[in-house]
Amino acid sequence: MSEPTLDAAAAAAAGAVAAEPAVSAPARTRRLSTATRAILRLAQPRARWFLPGLAAGVASMLCAVALLATSAWLITRAAEQPPILYLSMAVVGVRAFALGRSAFRYLDRLSSHDAAFRQLSLLRVGVFSRIIPLAPAGLADTGRGELLTRLVRDVDALQDLPLRVVQPLATAGIVAALSVAGVWSVLPAAGLTLLLSLVVAGVLGALGSGVLAARAERELAPLRGNLTGQVLEVVENLDVLTAFGALTGRLDALRRADELLRRATLRRSLGVGVQGAVLSLFAGAATVAALAVGIPALAAGGSGGAAGGLAGPAFAVIVLVPMAVFEVFGTVPAALGAWREVRSSAERVATAVPTEIPAEIPVEVPVGVPVEIPSGGATGPTRGERARIVELTDLGARWPGAASPAVTGVFLRLAPGDRVHLAGPSGAGKTSLAQALVRFLDYTGSYTLGGVEARLLPQSEVRAVVGLCEQRPWLFDDSIRQNLLFARDTATDEELLAVVDRVGLAEWAAERGGLDARVGERGALVSGGQAQRIALARALLADFPVLVVDEPTANVDEEQGDRLVRDILVTAAEDGRAVLLISHTPVPDELITARVTLPGRDPGLRRAAGVLPA
Repeated sequence: MSEPTLDAAAAAAAGAVAAEPAVSAPARTRRLSTATRAILRLAQPRARWFLPGLAAGVASMLCAVALLATSAWLITRAAEQPPILYLSMAVVGVRAFALGRSAFRYLDRLSSHDAAFRQLSLLRVGVFSRIIPLAPAGLADTGRGELLTRLVRDVDALQDLPLRVVQPLATAGIVAALSVAGVWSVLPAAGLTLLLSLVVAGVLGALGSGVLAARAERELAPLRGNLTGQVLEVVENLDVLTAFGALTGRLDALRRADELLRRATLRRSLGVGVQGAVLSLFAGAATVAALAVGIPALAAGGSGGAAGGLAGPAFAVIVLVPMAVFEVFGTVPAALGAWREVRSSAERVATAVPTEIPAEIPVEVPVGVPVEIPSGGATGPTRGERARIVELTDLGARWPGAASPAVTGVFLRLAPGDRVHLAGPSGAGKTSLAQALVRFLDYTGSYTLGGVEARLLPQSEVRAVVGLCEQRPWLFDDSIRQNLLFARDTATDEELLAVVDRVGLAEWAAERGGLDARVGERGALVSGGQAQRIALARALLADFPVLVVDEPTANVDEEQGDRLVRDILVTAAEDGRAVLLISHTPVPDELITARVTLPGRDPGLRRAAGVLPA
């Protein structure tokens, strides 16, 4: 039987959602609940991973209860000074249970955490795989700090489902049931008082926690996300906030967010304290109740334990066992609190991956793209083939929430070796066209790749063929080497140096210390032109058959811009790849094979005339 995957669960959730009405607020609530349940199912490890840890945990807790019971019996029986032979089994039992408690505890921690971390890795990869088709346009309404918290903190919090919710509840239930049965076998009245004490303590502990801490536990994850988002915003824009005198206001807002989180944490701690107090109270009450029902039975049986009475060693067992049982049972209210936190995190992860909620996804975002090409469906050329031809017929694209299309009526053909200059005034839709070509935006009209409609192909295959060098390329706060290996992690230093030389950065890199030179956070230690060249080197390493370069001269002076454009087009000509160069600046005719000009935003001029000879 195949194991569940995030895609399978999401698809099942989507199917369930499709059957629900999409017109009312309650329907939206049910959709979110369905998506959340899908996330929670994926956070729970598979049975073959989870059950060994659960078995070890139950064995460890049973050993703890048995250790106290055996020790109580041994000490009490030894006080009667019987022959040592009568005590040997109990002595061995004490040693065995003491060793078993520690050994099983170690196995429990080892196995249960291994299962949780395995499942967590699958869940994290699955969450990213579901987000990739939505980025960046589909995530525009989610702040970077908030999204970071959901993908890191909230996903990590889901490991608490098996570790702090399911396993503690299962372990406590099994151990409590067996302990009550054991005490019942010694004295039914004592077993009944222990059972009642456990039930009342569990109910009151859960109610007290729910009244005092439930809201705080549900709010913790959103408050952490809010605080992280504000911290990230202040750190990233510290220079601008300082220059315009807005830093004090933002720091005040940051303090208020931190205060809200602190108060929620304190309210949760209050609930935890009440839980502990209730459990301690009823642990003592169970012991007193055992004394109350055990003393008459002890008096009736005498020290020897006459028929119908209770012997001294057995009396010690029923009085002291509740202490050990309540130590195990104390995890139940805590597990309920952990469940509320896990559920809140699961809801946030589910809303960060909204493919299961079609009504909440902007229609401009290309969702529903197959992860794999369906059997018998359309297939494109393989990644290694260079004969990739891009054809656009009456293509249009719109940004989420925009009232009108950003670009419409584009006709274009890109074959291997073509170098097309795409120009037009600001706002004509040049960047929107580039985003549509790499499937960041959905499109209208037709966009074929190797003769296959792009929307029928997995986005990963489209992006393996059509690469984008953005106007502001993202550089990681690391070395030049790591920023290049991001494109092809198997490249050697010789290959990296060769591609650096091809984009005209060999001398500059040597002066900076070679491939180990750092570029700073978001490329703060390099100029705009150098950042563009590093991005171009990355694209060359990735070996895209079709390369879209968006405004490479936007952040450099005219002389550097001319050299950069020439290097891009000459390098493309050498490799035989197709290039769509988006630029406001003129490009010499000898460097390109065609020009396309997009008109302005006037609806009457939105249709591009097509590819004109250079």
